[in-house]
Amino acid sequence: MPQNQYEGNKILLVEDEETLAFGLEYNLKDEGYFVDWAPDGRKALDYISQNEYDLIVLDIMLPYYDGFEITRKVRETSPQLPILILTARTSPDDKVKGLELGADDYMTKPFHLQEFLIRIKGMLKRKLWYKNSIITQAIVNIGDCKIDFEKFTCVKDGEIVTLTYHQAMVLKYLIENKGRVVTRKELLENVWHINPDVETRTIDIFISHLRKYIEPDPNKPVYIKSVRGAGYIFDDSK
Repeated sequence: MPQNQYEGNKILLVEDEETLAFGLEYNLKDEGYFVDWAPDGRKALDYISQNEYDLIVLDIMLPYYDGFEITRKVRETSPQLPILILTARTSPDDKVKGLELGADDYMTKPFHLQEFLIRIKGMLKRKLWYKNSIITQAIVNIGDCKIDFEKFTCVKDGEIVTLTYHQAMVLKYLIENKGRVVTRKELLENVWHINPDVETRTIDIFISHLRKYIEPDPNKPVYIKSVRGAGYIFDDSK
């Protein structure tokens, strides 16, 4: 059995700093991954249109198209493709923007190589969890809403809303753990695989968006309830 169970997965590395890119490419290949390197946003989009990848490592500040724009374009056609943003931009607002656009994780430079490699494995593991979970329960009805976790859609009163990958994953995780308080720390660790010490308002933003889609009155939630000082609990018993 291979030391890395995800050996053979194909990764697109998008990084314009050549020395860093060579180092990351070497270490990713040493882990058993296949790697393509794109030095700018235009080349990245060319690769994405011509190949299938299991994960993308993406800088933000790039020539031609920045990482935010690439994330947006990828999510239009590939909602389940894991994206790890790796950037020197440390602003919490940049982090929230990246995650809201659909990135799965956000690491800042400088970084520790082993943490980076662990994040990669965590994202591939999460991708497999989501894929397996929708096999048994792809469609869920919540009140007047119909959620399709395979198509990332929420249908309510005849209107169709497209969920982001993270919104779908957060909701899926809450449903699978319904009746139990799920902490912000748990969501950060199990949905994002992000260190729970980071800014937790990211979770609150996603919960707020989900409530707008599924709650009869988002200001008085009945399905995704807050538990003061603890986290959230999903309850569809009413």
